[in-house]
Amino acid sequence: MTARTTPGTSRAELIADAALTLLAERGMRGLTHRAVDEAAGLPQGSTSNYARTRQALLEAAVRRQAEREASVLTPHEMPVPNGGMDGLVDALALALHRYLTHHRELLISRYELALEATRRPELRAFYDATGSQFRGPLNALMAAAGSPEPERHALSLVAWCEGLMFSCAAGSYHASVPELDELRTGFGELLRGMLGE
Repeated sequence: MTARTTPGTSRAELIADAALTLLAERGMRGLTHRAVDEAAGLPQGSTSNYARTRQALLEAAVRRQAEREASVLTPHEMPVPNGGMDGLVDALALALHRYLTHHRELLISRYELALEATRRPELRAFYDATGSQFRGPLNALMAAAGSPEPERHALSLVAWCEGLMFSCAAGSYHASVPELDELRTGFGELLRGMLGE
């Protein structure tokens, strides 16, 4: 097993990527400083020098998780406010399809980190603060799409996405990932039903 790397990856990113890979492959118990060193192909002690405590290592993983999730869509693929319902549906479907077909490891590592945050108050605060960067833009998109209650509708949208991702990544539908057109249809039905179009 080796961590996901791209040209120009810093040592900090390499360590955090290795941590995410371990979380996806071995779960929380498999995440140790020594295991990260091995997965990253680094000398023993490298991870401890970067993240001295388990909390620091988990925070690095959460930070990197958010960075990688934010890059699933390129900037020009992101939905824009007032871009119309079709643009929003297309962007959301594309993001979800990429998660399910190319970023399954990210979904599994996110679930591991989320569950660990329920047991560690210090991680919960960091996890929530890091995840909040996605909430504001999504609320703005829902408002631009015509939602009279953008926060409530954003929560419904996230819950629908999370349920589908869990079912297809780790649940009973793990062997049958929806096609892009099926996801477009699902998002269209959901958003038009919520927004009354």
